[in-house]
Amino acid sequence: MTTYLKKVLLRADDLGYSEAVNYGIEKSVKEGMIQSVGVMVNMPAAAHGVALLKEEPIAFSQHTNICVGKPLSDPEQIPSLVDMDGNFKSSKTYREATEDFVVYEEVMLEIKAQYQRFLELFGRKPDYFEGHAVTSNNFFETMEQFATEQQLKYSGLPQGQGPNSLTKDAFIDVNGTKIYMLMEAIQPDYDPYRTFEKLLANLHDDGVDMMVFHPGYLDDYILKNSSLLTPRTAEVAFLTNPAVKKRVEELGIELISYKEV
Repeated sequence: MTTYLKKVLLRADDLGYSEAVNYGIEKSVKEGMIQSVGVMVNMPAAAHGVALLKEEPIAFSQHTNICVGKPLSDPEQIPSLVDMDGNFKSSKTYREATEDFVVYEEVMLEIKAQYQRFLELFGRKPDYFEGHAVTSNNFFETMEQFATEQQLKYSGLPQGQGPNSLTKDAFIDVNGTKIYMLMEAIQPDYDPYRTFEKLLANLHDDGVDMMVFHPGYLDDYILKNSSLLTPRTAEVAFLTNPAVKKRVEELGIELISYKEV
């Protein structure tokens, strides 16, 4: 029997963003180390991505999205979240805003609509529940409230921190477990190998260390709608590299999913 020294959770976000992203995540699961996947259920490619992976024994989340594509609720009922064409306001709009413009009642409508779509796609509750990164405390506070009401395993952000500027030892409490969160894909000159080495050099004894990925390939839609491009392909290569998996095993690290949290 293998004796593990540490537990590490490798999570992939953005299933459904585009078909190319879906194929990259599929490879990262079936040939790589990903065991937890977040689904952008409002996107047109969501059903395609779910069909690729639904039968895999991994954890799936509702990767609640309010900054890409169209909402599932009526745009006229959520004016704070959409532009004049009925599309979600972009993540750039959130970053440049001087105040949090997300209205509680409106974002709750969209969270509920996306939750219902997740139930339709999977026929069950998500294994965990979290949100696509935007600069809005109102959004994340509403997410946490909804998760509490529905008794979902909420995986939010470390208190007082932004999704793309996490400090060392930043952690979230998930089901009573400390999960130390590391995500650097948006940073200049990002290298998943270097970030993973940072994680390995700072493993914690009192919880689980997690690295968040956005693996995927590139197609016309993702090129036109995302600022995160080549890091996605680099992460697919990293996550499916046999040498990385072998190193993880040699270090006595157990790769887990949100199901084990």
